[in-house]
Amino acid sequence: MKILITTDAFTPVVNGVVTSTLNLYKQLKEHGHDVKILTLAHGGPSHVEGDVYYISSFGVNIYPNARVTVKFRDHYIREILEWKPDVIHSQTEFCTFLFARRIAKKLDIPVVHTYHTLYQDYTGYFTKHEAIGQRLVIGLSKTLLNHVDGVIVPTEKTKRILEGYGIKEDIQVVPNGIELDSFRKHITPEEKINLKKSLDIDLSHRVLVTVGRLGIEKNVDELLKAIKLYLEKRQDITLVIVGDGPHKEALEKRVEELGIAEHIRFTGMINAKEIYKYYQLGEVFVSASNSETQGLTYIEALANGVPIVCKQDECLYGVLENDFNGYMFTSVGEMVEKVNKLLEDKELYHKIKENTISSVECFSSELFGDRVEDIYMRVVQQTEENEHRHTSLIG
Repeated sequence: MKILITTDAFTPVVNGVVTSTLNLYKQLKEHGHDVKILTLAHGGPSHVEGDVYYISSFGVNIYPNARVTVKFRDHYIREILEWKPDVIHSQTEFCTFLFARRIAKKLDIPVVHTYHTLYQDYTGYFTKHEAIGQRLVIGLSKTLLNHVDGVIVPTEKTKRILEGYGIKEDIQVVPNGIELDSFRKHITPEEKINLKKSLDIDLSHRVLVTVGRLGIEKNVDELLKAIKLYLEKRQDITLVIVGDGPHKEALEKRVEELGIAEHIRFTGMINAKEIYKYYQLGEVFVSASNSETQGLTYIEALANGVPIVCKQDECLYGVLENDFNGYMFTSVGEMVEKVNKLLEDKELYHKIKENTISSVECFSSELFGDRVEDIYMRVVQQTEENEHRHTSLIG
């Protein structure tokens, strides 16, 4: 099968959409499919690198890393049309979604769309009026998703929200997969010591870690409040914040205001091949975000054998089980309580740690690829049956 994946977000950007797209591409190729990716270039003219078609674009200040293009008649689009894909899988809702729709219409092929991002949590980036932002998000989502042949979401939470928007298309829940093998490497005790030294962390400190893009919607501010409260109990704690984003400067300022700079470390962006070391540096992974559609970093933390303590959210159902592989919390005080419970009780900690890796086997990239492939087969078959029925009626 010839499969075209379209996405506004791709390397060198690092986020959940890019990770999911790369994992899907790899799995489909391993299944023997002919796969190409159509995306936006982050500089320079349109070009091709292997199976990836980059269309020239420019940045816009709508939301972080947003880019647009006016190259809708680019010669590489004609090249893709000549290639004649059997199905298109769109990963984002903007420029490359328009490419997907145009190509699909010209070739009379189906479009499957994965709804990765809950834009209702990002309206602050493009309007100060929350109600207007919500109406825009709902209207855009309905317009786009009611005109595709299949919708994929990573969690029941996202499905429920889209159904609340009035999306009529059949919605399939397929959790994004991760390459579990890439997290089965283990940091050595010596590497852990050296990493602590490189981050200027006291070797006696217990380390908490959080990973992700530093946007205001990720609610890292709440983690800082928790550290401030935790320091009233004990001083041997450091929070390592892995990632970068538009809210980083404000977070650094907040750290100074709270007087907790000695207990916070910002690493910036970390190479994907090295990220497992930072997960495993932490004894506990923490997050206070409520804006996740799935929370791939939670799954990655568990795959690294790290118990998780995360703010209660529907996206955690089926991922986090209290007293099994971590804990949910609803307040700063409860977060401190759960983290302290893990760090103080060695027997409990090791019992929960033993459950982490096995709890995410169902999120393997292999299973993810199988499920998405089944959806392609179904929509392609439905399209062919509809064409045959239409031809019969005309005849």
